[in-house]
Amino acid sequence: MATRWPRVLTPTYLSQIIRTQKNPSKALQIFNDAKTKYPNYSHNGPVYATMISILGASGRINDMRSLIEQMREDSCECKDSIFVSAIKTYVKAGMLDEAVSLYRDIPRFNCVNWTESFNTLMEIMVNEDRLESAYRLFVESSCGWVVKSRVPALNLFMYALCQKGRSDLALQIFQEMDFQGCYPNRDSYVILMKGLCHDMRLHEAKHLLYSMFWRISQKGNGEDIVVYRTLLDALCDEGKFDEAMEILGKILRKGLKAPKRCYNRLDLGQCRDGKDIEGIKRLIHEALVRGSVPSLASYTAMAVDLYSEGKIDEADKVIIEMQSKGFKPTHTIFEAKVAALCKVSEVDEAIKAIEEDMVEANCLPTARMYTILLKNLHNLGFLTAVLKSLNKMSKTVGFNTDKETYCILLEMLCHERRYLEASEIMEKMSHKSYWPCEDSYNSLIKGLCGLGRQYEAVMWLEEMISQGKFPEVSVWYSLTSLFCVSDKMEVYNETFSCLTSL
Repeated sequence: MATRWPRVLTPTYLSQIIRTQKNPSKALQIFNDAKTKYPNYSHNGPVYATMISILGASGRINDMRSLIEQMREDSCECKDSIFVSAIKTYVKAGMLDEAVSLYRDIPRFNCVNWTESFNTLMEIMVNEDRLESAYRLFVESSCGWVVKSRVPALNLFMYALCQKGRSDLALQIFQEMDFQGCYPNRDSYVILMKGLCHDMRLHEAKHLLYSMFWRISQKGNGEDIVVYRTLLDALCDEGKFDEAMEILGKILRKGLKAPKRCYNRLDLGQCRDGKDIEGIKRLIHEALVRGSVPSLASYTAMAVDLYSEGKIDEADKVIIEMQSKGFKPTHTIFEAKVAALCKVSEVDEAIKAIEEDMVEANCLPTARMYTILLKNLHNLGFLTAVLKSLNKMSKTVGFNTDKETYCILLEMLCHERRYLEASEIMEKMSHKSYWPCEDSYNSLIKGLCGLGRQYEAVMWLEEMISQGKFPEVSVWYSLTSLFCVSDKMEVYNETFSCLTSL
């Protein structure tokens, strides 16, 4: 179909045109033709961002690299998000060094703030266990004004060291923050407290708690209970119940600014024999929840933290408590609950949480809930139940299944060899212009050939090629075998001729 060019072209209009193209090559051609057809037209940052995103999503690394260089030569003002997208594309393709090289080239572009790119690359390098390279990059970037905040990067270093059992080094980083001109945030305290308690450095953990009282807990913020709970649980695990009680009192008075009635009534005498450690912890957790200033943030922090540790019953009690105080559970809480239930194979309960509990709490279920559900689905035997629930929710007003959810479903169905259902999912995706990756197309087409479904196989092959994606050789073998068996070689030859003309 020929492109309908307007009388006057703007970057916004060009972005709209190229977004509607299924084939990235066609979109790039239109992008390049714009300057030829309109001599006075110039690309701007947003239209470059759109084209770079399309090329990156389709895996056209060389074209993306060339376009980034063209953007540099045009010297148009661009946002940091362009480089974040390109860095993620390089990393997904296994080209981390290329991502680092692009980051180091950002000063050559007309971009005045690359904090997001810096934090993105630092997180990737830490996750890839390239701490020394990440440290060198941090030193290079920490002295300039273009990285607005170094706290997220320092938090990443502390987290990585704590994961390696070196909370002592993480503590040194924390103590150096003042000299770096940084101000530790709540994440800094959460990461370090968990690291110190895991390594049983309880003396340092207590000092960290006291420093927290006068730095970020001066007004009695309930979100801090995650940090407090970590230390109190560690003391209980070591059998230091009296010390835990003493510190709990200080937390309630100084950290949470709780009214006296909350800690005067606290009685753990029934558990002081130390036999029921989990029972003591539960009572302490309840005291923290009751003692915190009632707020949506404090209840959310506590519930999410408990769900992340698999303490589902305790987290459910927090939800009941917050509802009794007039607060409604948030999407964040339900996402944590669904993930926790899936980890213990309670998929039916997870579906119930989405279909019933969220509705009762006036919290509209979203596609992200099903994405989390599918990502944590260790037993594919529950896939049918998830599909049934998703189809049910898709009929409700305001619910829209997103591309990520569809792609995960498609991959799972192909893995389970449920190719007809996968084809139905693909049809729904095509109606919304959601296009899967080449691997999904290859798996589906070969699977349909194995079932003798030549019409669907050819239909999706045509769709695949129309998007500029190229099937594996094994796909052609599967098609050839299918047509040979069905004695329809003439049809195959006609199909092949049509496909080569696309």
